[in-house]
Amino acid sequence: MESSAAASSSSALPQSVALPAGDYEVFMSFRGPDVRNKFASHLYTSLARAKIRTFRDEEELQKGEGIAPSLVRAIPDSKIYIPILSEQYASSKWCLTELAQMVECWKQGKGHIILPIFYFVDPRDVRKQQGSYQQAFEQHAQKHSPQTVIEWKEALREVGQMKGWHVTESCSEGTIVDEVLSKVESHLMSMYTLVTDELVGIDTPVEEVMELLDLGSSDEKVIVGIHGMGGLGKTTLSKAVYNKICSKFDRCCYLEDVREALAKSDGAVSLLNRIISTILKADHQVKSVSEGINMIKERVSKHKLLLVLDDIDDKFEFDKILGKLSDFSAESRFIFTTRYKRALNFIPECKFYEPEEMSRHLSLQLFCKHAFGMNNPPEEDAEICGEFVEVAAGLPLALKVIGSLLFHRGREFWEEKLKEYRGIVSTTENVLQERLKISYKDLSHNEKQIFLDIACFFIGDEKDLPYYMWSECDFYPESGIDTLIHRSLMKLEKNNRFWMHDHIRDLGRAIVKKEDVRHPYNRSRIWSTDDALDMLRNRQGSERVEAIQIHGYGNEMLKSQNFEKLSGLRYLNVQYRQMMGDFSQVLPNICFLQLHQCASIPTNINVKKLAVLDLCSCNVKDNWKGWSGVKAATKLKALNLHECRELTKSPDMSKCTSLELINFMWCHKLEGQIHIGKFKNMKKLLLNYTAITELVISGGDTGNLQRLEEMDVSETGLTELPAGMENLSSLKILSLGSWKPANYWMEIPRLPRSLKRLSILGPSFGVPNLLELKELEYLSCTKGYWFLDDFWQLPNLKELTLTNLKKLSLYLCESLIDLAGINRLESLQKLSLDECRSITRLPNLSGFKNLWDLKLKGCIELTGLEGVEGLESLRELNLRDCRSITELGNLSGLKKLRRLTISGCTKLVEVNGLDELEELEYLEMERRMRVKCWVRSTARYAVGLCFFLVEICQVNSLHRST
Repeated sequence: MESSAAASSSSALPQSVALPAGDYEVFMSFRGPDVRNKFASHLYTSLARAKIRTFRDEEELQKGEGIAPSLVRAIPDSKIYIPILSEQYASSKWCLTELAQMVECWKQGKGHIILPIFYFVDPRDVRKQQGSYQQAFEQHAQKHSPQTVIEWKEALREVGQMKGWHVTESCSEGTIVDEVLSKVESHLMSMYTLVTDELVGIDTPVEEVMELLDLGSSDEKVIVGIHGMGGLGKTTLSKAVYNKICSKFDRCCYLEDVREALAKSDGAVSLLNRIISTILKADHQVKSVSEGINMIKERVSKHKLLLVLDDIDDKFEFDKILGKLSDFSAESRFIFTTRYKRALNFIPECKFYEPEEMSRHLSLQLFCKHAFGMNNPPEEDAEICGEFVEVAAGLPLALKVIGSLLFHRGREFWEEKLKEYRGIVSTTENVLQERLKISYKDLSHNEKQIFLDIACFFIGDEKDLPYYMWSECDFYPESGIDTLIHRSLMKLEKNNRFWMHDHIRDLGRAIVKKEDVRHPYNRSRIWSTDDALDMLRNRQGSERVEAIQIHGYGNEMLKSQNFEKLSGLRYLNVQYRQMMGDFSQVLPNICFLQLHQCASIPTNINVKKLAVLDLCSCNVKDNWKGWSGVKAATKLKALNLHECRELTKSPDMSKCTSLELINFMWCHKLEGQIHIGKFKNMKKLLLNYTAITELVISGGDTGNLQRLEEMDVSETGLTELPAGMENLSSLKILSLGSWKPANYWMEIPRLPRSLKRLSILGPSFGVPNLLELKELEYLSCTKGYWFLDDFWQLPNLKELTLTNLKKLSLYLCESLIDLAGINRLESLQKLSLDECRSITRLPNLSGFKNLWDLKLKGCIELTGLEGVEGLESLRELNLRDCRSITELGNLSGLKKLRRLTISGCTKLVEVNGLDELEELEYLEMERRMRVKCWVRSTARYAVGLCFFLVEICQVNSLHRST
C-alpha cells in the first residue's frame, strides 16, 4: 500500500505506521483513489456492523515504523483476504506486494481464504495482465527486479482464476456487499471446534455449567472452576461446553495440560505466549511474565473473551498469570479445571462446580461399550459387570480402561482381575492411579517400554519415527501399539499422532520416577530439561539412562564429555542447543537422534545402531562434514531433513540401503536430481516444497521400489514421474502437481491400482487409468479437472467398482455438468462439491446408505437434491450459495441428522420435516433467506444467523445465537 497516488486505503495515509498484528480477521487490500469512498467504505461498514475485525485504513494504524513491513506482517495474522482489484490496483507496488503475500499464505494450506472482488475490471485482464494492468507492468519492469515482477504477475494469475465477485454497471453493489459479508461470516462461524470422545451422560453437566456461566448477562465477567478427582471427566465436560458456546465470543482459547506447562522452568512465560498467540492468532513471544500481563491488558482484555485452562494446580494464581480480573471485558467468561479444589481459592469470584460420579446406569453403559462393544451386558454377565462398575467408583476413565482390559478375555481372567481390583487399598489421592496400574502390570515387557516412552516423550508426535526405534530395539511396535489402543491406554489421532489421557501419562511418569525417587540421573527416562541438564553438567548418569529430552531455548554448549557415562542411551532429543566434540566414542547404543533447530551439531556421530536421524530445521549444508559418517549408517531407516533450508543438493545416501523414510519437505533450495533407485526398502518419500526437477531410478524403471507406500512430489520442480509408476504395487498415497503455472502437470502417467489416496494440484488432462483404481478411498482434485465430467459418463461404467471410495471432494471443477453414476459408490461416506459452478443435477441420492456428510458450496446451477430424504445415515448437511435450489423435499427421514446449515440458497423458501429430527443439535440459516420451518420443541438447537425467518413453530427450548 502506498500513500498518495497508490494508497491501498487512503491518499492521506501517514508515511510511518505500526499495525497491531493479530487484531484482524479480515484484511482488505485496495487502491484508495479507485474505491475508498465507494465500495470499500460500504463493505468495511457492513463488516464492522457484524463485529468482524477488518483492517482497512489509517484509523487502525499507529505511528512508529515503515508502512510496508507493518502491513505485510498483518497479512499472515488475518484469516480472510479481500483484494478489491480495480482499474488502477496494479499501479501500486504495495498492493501487488500484499497480493503476493496473500497468495503465499493461501498456498501454505493453513486455512487462509482469498475472496477477490473485480471492481469494474475484467478478471481476464487481471489474469493475463491486459489493459491498464499491462500498462502498469510496463512501468514496474523499469523500476523493479525481474523476479519481483514475476512474483506479482503469478499472484495476479492465481487470484484472477479464483471465483469472486465481478462488480459492473449492471449489478447492485449493495447486493454484492451482502454476499461478501455472508461468505465471510460463514467462514468465521466454523473457526473454533474441539474434538471430544463419544460422550455418555454429558448433557446435564453441560447445562449446569452453562447456567453458572450466565451467558445472558453482560454486567460482569464470570469464572467457573470445575474440580474433582482424576478421571471424573472434567476435560471432556470443559470441551463440550467450549464447543457449545465458543461462537458467541470475539476471541476463544482452550489450553490443555496447564499444570505440566507451569512445572517447567519457563512455564509461566511459555503459557502466556500460548494464550496470547492463540487469542491474537499470531506468533507472539514475550520474555517475562510482566510483559505478558501487560500485553494481555493492552491487547487481549478488551475483547469478549472465552478462556478455558484445563488441569491447573494450586500453584496457579490468576493475578500472577493473567493480571487483574477487572481489566477484562464484562462479557468475558473463564473456565478452569483442576483436581485440587484449593487451587480455585486463588481465583477471584470463582463459581465452583464438581461433576457428580456417573450414575450406575450410565457407568454400566460406558463399561459395556469397552468390555463388549455394546451398551448393555449379556444376561449371564450382568452380575460381574455390576461388580466391576462398583470397583470403578463412577470414574469414566477407570470404566474405559478396565472395560478395555477385559475385552475378549475369558471368565477366569475376569474373576482374577476383579479380585485384584478389590484388593487395592487406596487413599482418595491415588485411587485412580492404582486402578490404572493393574492394566499396566498386565502388559508385556516390550509393551511397557513403548508405553513409558510415549508417556514421557511422544504424546502429540507422529508415530513413524518412534516406530523405527522400537523396531530396532525389538519392541515390536505394531502389536504393542495395537495392545495399548485396545486397552484404552492411548489413541492414535488424526495424522497418526499419539494421544494419551493426562492421568495415564502421569501413571507412566510416576512409574519411572519410582525407579529412583531421589536421583533422576538413575532413571531410565529423563523428560525434564532441568534434570537432564543437571545430569550432563555434573557428568552423572549411568547405563540405566535410556532416553533424554532437552527442550526450550538455552545457551548451554553440550560437549561429548557430558555424555560419557550414558552408554545405554538409545534416544536423544535436543532443541535449540549447540553440540560440540568427538561423539564417535560416546553413545554406542544411540538409535534415535533428534536434533531440532540446533546451531551446531556433531560431525562424527556413532552410527553403529542409528535407525533414525532427525535434523529438522538445523543449519546443515551441502559441505557438512557429518555426511561422510551418516552415509555409513547401514541400519538407518529414517532421515528427516525437513526445513533444512541451506541444502541445495541431496546428500549421497547410496549406502544407506535400509532407508524406509526420506523427508526433504520445505527444503526450498534443494534442486536438481534425487537418486532413489537403490532404496529397495523405501516406504515414504516426501519431497514437497523443494526445487527437485528429476527423480532418478537405477535401471530406468521402478522395479526396486516395490515397498514404496507414500510419495509426495507436490509443489516441486517436477512435471513428470518416472516410467513404470503403475508397477509400484504397494503405493497407497500419492500427491503431485503444482499451483505454479511453470510446473503444471499436463500429463499424468498410469498409476498403480493399489492407490487409496490421490491428491492432484493444478490443472491436468487426467489419469489415464483412473477407472482401474478400485482401491481408491480418497480423491482430491483441484482447479479445473474437466476430465471428471467425462469420467462418470464412460460407456463401460457398469464395470466400474470403486467400492471402497469413502470420500470424494471436488473443487473448482467448473466444466463438470453432472455426476451420472456416482450413486454406484455404495461405500461413500463424505461428498463435497465446492465451486462446481456448472453442475445442474445430481443423481438420486437415496442409495447412499453410508453417506454421513454432504457439503455443497457454490454450486450455483444445481436445482435440487433428489432422494435426499433417503439418506438414513446423514449426520451433517451443509448447503451454501446454491442459489438455484428451490426445494429440499421432506427431511423427516434423516433420523441421524445433527447439523443443518443453509446459507445463500436464495430461492429456497421452505424446509419441511425438521419436527421429526430428534438428533438435530445445530441449525443455521443465513440472514438473507426467508424460510418457514417447523422444529421439535424438545430438541437441542443452536440457531445461527436466522435474522429473517418467516416462522419457527413449536420452539420452547430453542437457544438463539447471533
